[in-house]
Amino acid sequence: MTSCTPADGPPDLLFLLSWASHALQTEHAAGLAELGISPRAHYVLAQARTGDLTQREIGERCGVDKTTMVVTLDQLERAGLAERRPVPTDRRARLVAVTPAGEQVLRQAQQVVQRIQNDVLAALPEQDREAFLRALLALVGGPLANTSPYAPGARSGC
Repeated sequence: MTSCTPADGPPDLLFLLSWASHALQTEHAAGLAELGISPRAHYVLAQARTGDLTQREIGERCGVDKTTMVVTLDQLERAGLAERRPVPTDRRARLVAVTPAGEQVLRQAQQVVQRIQNDVLAALPEQDREAFLRALLALVGGPLANTSPYAPGARSGC
């Protein structure tokens, strides 16, 4: 790994988190590609699993704009993994439901993601893994909560 640590200071947090994020995203995308889905499709399927969220609500949870959400759902429907159903009280809105084939792919995707996470965390001593995750949760839930592109209502998440 290239070091981006200044000679007279501590490690560069932005560089380290960016490097780790990029590497993890690459692994995630490659693992899910073997199942024929993208990380965004995985997140959308995971949110749609209950069948009681609208297309708009899922897009907001994933930080995906309307156009990208439509494209993603079109792909999922063509693959037979999800379907849109009319909301009984609002004919303009659509609920998103995961099909049985989508449930199977979602289970496999969650196994892939868990395997990748386990592999990555295995680089840390066992006693440090939980502390590391708690620290990351504290960062994204605290000082970084409103600046992330994945924050509620933001774009480009999934």
